[in-house]
Amino acid sequence: IKEIWHMLSYEDNIEVKTSNSAAKSIFMIVLMNLVFSFDSILSAMALTENNYLIAIAIIIGGILMIFAANKVAQFLQKNRMYEVLGLFILFLVGIMLVSDGGHQANLKIFGYAINAMNKSTFYFILVIIIIIDLVQTKYQKNILKGKS
Repeated sequence: IKEIWHMLSYEDNIEVKTSNSAAKSIFMIVLMNLVFSFDSILSAMALTENNYLIAIAIIIGGILMIFAANKVAQFLQKNRMYEVLGLFILFLVGIMLVSDGGHQANLKIFGYAINAMNKSTFYFILVIIIIIDLVQTKYQKNILKGKS
């Protein structure tokens, strides 16, 4: 939500510091992989008790992130509109994980039990968000063509 708020209050004169250190970039990718895939690790642990399989999946995921990071960054720099889509999808995944965790822990908010988000609902919302973004992108491109 904080990142989306920053995008809404975007200013052109913001300077971004960049670092070209390969070791620092790889460290940041590994750190982000650990932080953002923690929920995936917990899910994998719930699905299987084979720790070797979990470790192999984590290592392969980390390697893929290292190799794909530059291509993803270049794509997002060329197509900034997909950055917002990605943030909303992450927000939706967060809601799903919190609701699932709250349900598993039998938590209550204001006396009401938290129910896990239905996976069908999750995928329906995900598809709708993507369709809306694709239509909006096509619409904006048509408007820009008309102004040229």
